[in-house]
Amino acid sequence: MAASHLAGPVRYTQAPQRRRELLRRLGESGYLSSADAASALGVSEMTIRRDLRQLAAEGLVNRVAGGASLPPPASGIPYDQRRGAATAEKEAVARAAVPLVASEAVVALDAGTTVAALAALLPGGRTVVTHSVPVIQTCIERADIELLALGGAYHGPTRSFTGPITRTSLEDLAVDVAVLSAAAAGPAGVYSANASDADTKRTMARVARRVVLLLDHGKLDARAPMRFMDLAAADTVVVDAGASAEQLALLRSVCRRVVVAPLDKAADAGRPPAAAARTAV
Repeated sequence: MAASHLAGPVRYTQAPQRRRELLRRLGESGYLSSADAASALGVSEMTIRRDLRQLAAEGLVNRVAGGASLPPPASGIPYDQRRGAATAEKEAVARAAVPLVASEAVVALDAGTTVAALAALLPGGRTVVTHSVPVIQTCIERADIELLALGGAYHGPTRSFTGPITRTSLEDLAVDVAVLSAAAAGPAGVYSANASDADTKRTMARVARRVVLLLDHGKLDARAPMRFMDLAAADTVVVDAGASAEQLALLRSVCRRVVVAPLDKAADAGRPPAAAARTAV
């Protein structure tokens, strides 16, 4: 018997560390039993079920009888399911991003749900470039926004247009700032759930003078298959205040600028957008 078995299970008392380990184990086998995970991590089965509920709410796992499985990687989590996950965090990140793009004339917005929340908050008098149907719908209703909608092949899970037509259209544009989201991010890079979405994000980053990356903190514990850029390639990363000290330390060690968005909406009411974010370089 291995020494680790003789010593008993390692106890994971901190939720972020425990959930990272659950995701790691899921990535190895594709399925995780709540009972087995509780025994291996030295916590109660009820604790594991709470962890899996939270991971499912963030769109990172599928709850199944007795445990959890990974979502299908080829197409990613459907847009409506992602939009309903971590809504407070996404709204906080979107609000904190407003002052970072307010002075730019041409803003490219990708197809992420966090980025979609930013479309309604943008100050008027600028041009928005996007392949995202929800962002297009928001901008159509705004007379103060000039919209450049990118065509291509429609991709249902991301509610966006994508493919060679989208990429070619982007390559002909001059963009001041690209605002991107991700399915996962970490020391090895920034990831998307599918190849076509990754290709569009990669092109947006390439044609823009600056890149602003929006992340709810759950993305720092997540896994996704398609890498589209380095963390260091983002000029600014915006993350919600739910991020752990360890996660923030990682971002600050790699990124040029990190903005932490407060989650208390009431505390921010009536304050200008620039005052609603804490910034660290």
